[in-house]
Amino acid sequence: MNNKKFETYFDCGLSKIRAGSFGIDNLKNIFYEESEFFFNHLNIESEIQKIIISLEKKTKEYLDSVNLMIDSNKMLSVGISISKKIDGSNLKKEDIKFLIQDAKQQVLRNHNNQNIVHIIIKNYKIDGIKYTLLPSDIKCNLISLDILFICLPKETTEYYKKIFFKLGISVGQIFCSSYAKSINYKNNFSSTTNMSFVDIGFNKTSITCYVKDEIISLSVLPIGGNHITKDIANILKIKLENAEKIKLCFDKNQNFLDEKKISIDLIQKIIFARIEEILELSLKIIKINLKDLDKFKMVLMGSGSAILDNEYKEKISFSNKIDFLEETTDDICRSGLKLSKAPNMQEVVLIPQKYKKKGFFEKLFHRF
Repeated sequence: MNNKKFETYFDCGLSKIRAGSFGIDNLKNIFYEESEFFFNHLNIESEIQKIIISLEKKTKEYLDSVNLMIDSNKMLSVGISISKKIDGSNLKKEDIKFLIQDAKQQVLRNHNNQNIVHIIIKNYKIDGIKYTLLPSDIKCNLISLDILFICLPKETTEYYKKIFFKLGISVGQIFCSSYAKSINYKNNFSSTTNMSFVDIGFNKTSITCYVKDEIISLSVLPIGGNHITKDIANILKIKLENAEKIKLCFDKNQNFLDEKKISIDLIQKIIFARIEEILELSLKIIKINLKDLDKFKMVLMGSGSAILDNEYKEKISFSNKIDFLEETTDDICRSGLKLSKAPNMQEVVLIPQKYKKKGFFEKLFHRF
């Protein structure tokens, strides 16, 4: 019998670890912890262990299982359209299960170094008519599905699983952090039809595009906030740690800059040159996926965008299309919790393998 009073979510970033323990019977009973910023992953196990010990003290409960939120510059999304002829009889769930299983195997054959973490049915096409959700009791001659698979590299998921396993903790659900956050945050922009979330992380930028409430794509650029830090370090010939400090508060570090005889204008040019590059590349991806270019909103988030406050965002070209979203540990961890408890209606719920005592279809279509 499970007497656990808390459920814990870890956001495993490449520069910071965040965690939230949520009361199962009282969601207002919450405890958070986060690590210091780090460049070196050699100490990540000890950082995670510190957070675990702190949460156990706060919750007064032994932590033996967690859910993970992970991003990677090698993650990918794969879109597949697949169809099946039916004899005109009522469409059955088994027909849908067959198609998704077939598409899933195609993805895994072509990307055997990836783990599928989200399966999203973008639409059902029944005899040429599109449906966002599967209608009940409908006859069909031809069923087609447009499916989006969001994948994380096996090496990344196994890396974190091994760390927690060494600490005596099992891993339950795994979420793509960028996707989970975008699902949570898009409710704050209900009046916007076309929108994209640009999440600038440590070494990647992910772009998640929506039309109305439907996810269109999730794309990844292998460039992030750490590239800005490296630019500063290389040009000024200083250590990465000092470059990071300058990046995060270059407008408030005048004494340090004067001491080093560094121009604040030079720092600003270095930062904005890389930010403009990231945003221009992101905009190209958005334009491909969002057709109505005059009516879209770009929401900039992630630790890599933290350097752009209200004073400096106006200096970015096309800034009128950008909203800046300042995230907290609560926002991030709660995104995982919300996706776990109230999944996207178009998403197939995947039950973690550790609970697997059922057949594949029962496990895969737990909420179907």
